[in-house]
Amino acid sequence: MIGPALNWHAITAPLLLGIGAMVVLLAEVFLSSRRTLLGRPVTAPFVGSVLVLVSGFFLTLAFLSSAQEFLAGGTTVFNPQNPMLQMDRLAHFCIALLSVATLLSVLLSKSYLEVLGINHGEYYALLLLATSGMLLLVGSSDMIMLFLGLEIMSIPTYVLAGFDRRRVRSNEASLKYFLMGSFASAILLYGMALLYGATGHTDFVGIRAGLGADRLSSIGLGMVLVGFAFKIAAVPFHQWAPDVYQGAPTPVTAWMSVAVKVAAFAALLRVLTEAFRGVDLPVTEILGALAVLTMVVGNLMAVVQTDVKRMLAYSSIAHAGYLLIGFATATPEAWSAVLFYLLAYVFTNLGAFGVVIALAAQGGECDQIEDFSGLAKTRPALAALMTLFMLSLAGIPGTIGFFAKFQLFFAAVQGENVGLTIVAVLASVVSVYYYLRLPVVMYMREPAERSERALASGEALALAVCALAVLVLGFFPNAPPGAFFSWLRALDWTRTALY
Repeated sequence: MIGPALNWHAITAPLLLGIGAMVVLLAEVFLSSRRTLLGRPVTAPFVGSVLVLVSGFFLTLAFLSSAQEFLAGGTTVFNPQNPMLQMDRLAHFCIALLSVATLLSVLLSKSYLEVLGINHGEYYALLLLATSGMLLLVGSSDMIMLFLGLEIMSIPTYVLAGFDRRRVRSNEASLKYFLMGSFASAILLYGMALLYGATGHTDFVGIRAGLGADRLSSIGLGMVLVGFAFKIAAVPFHQWAPDVYQGAPTPVTAWMSVAVKVAAFAALLRVLTEAFRGVDLPVTEILGALAVLTMVVGNLMAVVQTDVKRMLAYSSIAHAGYLLIGFATATPEAWSAVLFYLLAYVFTNLGAFGVVIALAAQGGECDQIEDFSGLAKTRPALAALMTLFMLSLAGIPGTIGFFAKFQLFFAAVQGENVGLTIVAVLASVVSVYYYLRLPVVMYMREPAERSERALASGEALALAVCALAVLVLGFFPNAPPGAFFSWLRALDWTRTALY
C-alpha cells in the first residue's frame, strides 16, 4: 500500500532544530569523554563554546530557510491528504522571528551558565526542542497539530524553568509553571474536544464551517480562549508569570518572555482568523475585556515591584494586554500591527533581560532595582543600553517601541476601538514611572556594592543586535530597514494568508 505523498520541505525548520538538539546531546557526550581535541584541552568552557556554535548553526539555518520561503511567498502543506500543518507567510515570518529570538538567547546564556555553575549541554538541546514545538505551533491548521506543537514547546520549557536545581526558587518556578501549564493544556484540550463534538471537525476550516451559536460551541470556544489566555499570561490567568519569571534562570526568563509569547499569539491569531472568524459569538468583546484587565493590572502591579525580573514579568503581562487590542479590533491593519509589535517586543525585551544577565557574577544575580544604583559610573555602556530598552518598552519616540505602539493604537482607532485605545494610552503613561525608575537609580545614585565580571563576546553581540534593531527601526521608520512595517503591509500577506 502506497502511503501519502509527504512534502518534507514544509517542515524544514522544525526538522533542523530537532536534528540540532540531537547533535548537541551527542556532541556533549563525545567531548566529555575526551581530554584533548585538536591539541587543545577539552574544558567546560570549550565544550560550552562548541555547543553554542552548534546550536547557533542550526538556528541560523532555520532562519535562512524560513526567510527565503517568506520572500518567495506561497503555501506548502506537509500532507496534502490531511493538511494539519501549512507553512504560509504568517508561519514563515513567525519562524524567522522565533529563530532569531532563540539564537540571541543562546548567545546570552553561555557565560551566565558558567558563572552560576549550571553549564550543562542539555540546556541548549531543550531550547532547540522547545523552539521546534513553537515552529509547529505557528504553522498549525488543525487542533490536533496545535496541541502537539503546544506540548512539544511546553514540556522542555517546564524543565528549563527549574534548570538551576540547587535553588529552591528555581524548583518552585518549574513546579508552578508545570502545574499551571498542565491545567491550561487540559482546559484547552477539553475545549477542542467540545468543538469537535459540535462541528465534527478538528481542522480550522471545518470548525468554522460547522460552528454555530449553540451552547456546546460556545463552551468549547470559551475554553479554548481560556487555555490561550493562560499561555499569554492575560489577566486573570496570569498568576504563574511573576513567580516563574523571577525563579527561572535569567536567560530562560528572557527567552520565555519573548519566544513563548510570539508562538502563543501567532497560534491565537491563526485560530481566531481561520477557525472562529465570523462566528455569531462575542469573541472580540471578550478579548477587549481581557485587554483592559491585562493592561491595568499588569502596569499597576509593576509599579510596586522591587525585583527587576518581577517588574519585567508584570511589564510582559501589560504588553500582552496591548497586543490583545489588535485581536479585539480584528482588522487586517490590526493584525499587521500585532505582528510588528511582536517583532519590536522581541528585541526590546531580550535586550533588557540581556543587561540583567550581563550583570550576573559569582556573587549571584543582580536582579534588585537597588543593585543597579550608580551603574552609570561603573558600567556606563550597560547603563546606557538598559536606559534605551526601558525607553523603548515605555514607548518613547525614537525607539521601535514607540513606532510599534503607534501603529497598534492607530489601527485600533481606525477600527473604531477608541475606548480601548484611551485605556491603553493611560496605561502606557503609568508604565513610564516604573520603566524610568531604573535610569534614575543608575544615573542619580551612588554605586552599590556588587560583584562584576567582563562582558562576554556573546553577550556583547546579542546586546548590540538588540540595540541596533531598537534604534534603526525607531529613528528611521520610513527608510529601509525601518520601513519593515510598511513592507509587510505592501506584501498584503495577511489578507492572502488569513482572509
